[in-house]
Amino acid sequence: MKFATFNVPEGQIVVLAKAEFDRLAEKAGIFPPFRPEDADGNSDAFAFMDASIARGLIRRRIEAGLTQKALAKQAGVRLETISRLEGGKQSPTRETILRLDRALKLVEKSGQRNS
Repeated sequence: MKFATFNVPEGQIVVLAKAEFDRLAEKAGIFPPFRPEDADGNSDAFAFMDASIARGLIRRRIEAGLTQKALAKQAGVRLETISRLEGGKQSPTRETILRLDRALKLVEKSGQRNS
């Protein structure tokens, strides 16, 4: 595993390659896992889509400095919806994706970090 460290007033920052971060986040239970491929090398497309959406949502939410509760409030969706989406247990509706994207873009654009 390759990484770099930087000293900042608060301590040290560790920088990892995205693939390594994703592997560690999955192992720690932060990201839902991708289902394994079958004997022919195929995987369930819907399960893959749900896990991909979940990982992207988690990554953007964390980068924006939002908790699940704060994102739910900002997007006007229920906390349970965020939890199910991030767990890869629910496929989002188009409207939910648009609401979440708008909320995250507002935070990303403003540069504000909320919790």
